[in-house]
Amino acid sequence: MKRVLIVDDAAFMRMMIKNIITKNGYEVVGEAENGVVAVDLYKQLKPDLVTMDITMPEMDGIAGVRAIKAVDPSANIIMVSAMGQQAMVMEAIQAGAKDFIVKPFQQERILQAMERVLARAERN
Repeated sequence: MKRVLIVDDAAFMRMMIKNIITKNGYEVVGEAENGVVAVDLYKQLKPDLVTMDITMPEMDGIAGVRAIKAVDPSANIIMVSAMGQQAMVMEAIQAGAKDFIVKPFQQERILQAMERVLARAERN
């Protein structure tokens, strides 16, 4: 079972993502409310995949991606962005994120992105 770390400053968003992915066979091993906590949890938990919100206090998602990639260059991170954050999404992809989903998101889109990123990781 693939292990996932969910990073979002909004508890209800974390819960939404958690509900969608756990009922589709993923295990949520941790939740973080900002990039600082995310980096610590990533080091401890070594998840297969991270969903990372872009806009968060203390350390935003782009800085979070850079920090996690510094710890583990092969980290699989999917960005979660609001509408109109394309420039930030591009920056996150350049920083090493492997895919993105846009809020309000559809369940299928989350699962597709996760499956695609994990399949790519297994090939490499």
